[in-house]
Amino acid sequence: MTQAPPDSRPSPTRRQFLGGSLAFSLPLAGWLSGAWAQGYGTAPAGGGDKSSGPAPVRLALLIGNRAYPPPFDLPPVHKNVRDLQAVLEKRGFKVTAVVDQDPGNLRRAIAQFAQQCQSAPPDASVMFYYTGHGMQVDTENLLLGSGVNPSAAEAALLGGSLHFKRDVIDALPKRPAGLTMAVIDACRTNLRAALQAGDGFNQVEAPVGCLIAFSTGAGKPAISPSVETANTFYTASLVKVLSTASDDITFSDMFRLVKTDVQNTMLNHPVAGIRAMAQFPFIAENVRVKMRLSLFASTQGAPVKFNSQDESSLWQELEGTAWPADILRLSDDYLKRFPTSTLAGSAQVARDGADDAAKAMRRNDVRLFKSAFFPKVEAGNPVWADIRKAARGDKDAAARVARIYLQGDGVGKDVNRYEGWMQYAAALGNGIASYELAVYYRNVDQPVMAAQYETRARELAYTPPPTLDHNRK
Repeated sequence: MTQAPPDSRPSPTRRQFLGGSLAFSLPLAGWLSGAWAQGYGTAPAGGGDKSSGPAPVRLALLIGNRAYPPPFDLPPVHKNVRDLQAVLEKRGFKVTAVVDQDPGNLRRAIAQFAQQCQSAPPDASVMFYYTGHGMQVDTENLLLGSGVNPSAAEAALLGGSLHFKRDVIDALPKRPAGLTMAVIDACRTNLRAALQAGDGFNQVEAPVGCLIAFSTGAGKPAISPSVETANTFYTASLVKVLSTASDDITFSDMFRLVKTDVQNTMLNHPVAGIRAMAQFPFIAENVRVKMRLSLFASTQGAPVKFNSQDESSLWQELEGTAWPADILRLSDDYLKRFPTSTLAGSAQVARDGADDAAKAMRRNDVRLFKSAFFPKVEAGNPVWADIRKAARGDKDAAARVARIYLQGDGVGKDVNRYEGWMQYAAALGNGIASYELAVYYRNVDQPVMAAQYETRARELAYTPPPTLDHNRK
């Protein structure tokens, strides 16, 4: 996306650009009639052990807007949509593509998609995908409708856009026993403008059963080629990993492999400007079940088939531990001994996350100790699942653990544990947790700590909504 002239842009603290791509022309009548046929169809052949039962229901809505006033047209749209739709269909998704539409038509498309999702089994997997221009106005993450000028006044932008939380996340049915994925691939085509910018979406947290992925970090711009023959960096990696990943890994791990692939691709790019703009995709997750890529192995479906008892035992040990140093040791051992395992990708994800966790634990501003990862709670307490995720670098799981201790929900109320887990979440990159901790310290009359974590929240590109207590004292 090309940047608006400097004199037409509002203050960056009020309005932040985040462009995007992907679309292909399709008449409105076409997708309103044929694309929403009832029934889920038959999953494609291959991709798992059919004897384990029927394929799970998978639904995807792809929204892409290319058509914007000059110079904001987004060229790479056709290839991105075609490629993503093709690979999703191979993975058993029933895909609907809606392109170049205004917000009213997009909301109608989402409403019909939400109806489909509501009628699907509770363990269905659902993906919402948007690409086009997007931006943050105040604290709102906006997905611009077709034809809207990204340099327009704020009122026009607010009225001409999907509001990410209200119109997408809140509109889709909650699926605690399933999986909802909301993927936003947004980018600029003007590298020089992107290099001079410091903008992007606001940080968000995911509701239960949901995984949210942005093509780059919160508060950062993403870039893409300005030609129709190449994918955006994020979608290229998404298509690649979806095409090649083992059936045995989970969608959660798949998105983390995409994140790593985007980083590696851009950090090693021959163009220096692209290396300087390397994207580190943002993930917010609150998924309660493990949905594997396999078409025929649901969460209660066919087990992973290990090549030996040694591999199975080592994997179970790795899965069961909740201490970052142990995860690092066990994942390294697993990858060394079983490099061709179908779970090698998941072991690498665990290793990378544990490395981030170990670095966070070494920070001077994190007062969290090993005992916090092994609390004295009853077997089956849900805090265990989030502690295991937090030990693998999940910033949102760490914040959820902290809130459990503050509320005393199933564990003894412990404000020291609350502070420690929130500090750890902030160290892992959770700007929302950092600001929540700043408000907490302000309320208990610790202004120095409040200022420290408010600064950290801004560094992590989190802007609190006006409903929060964020008036400085």
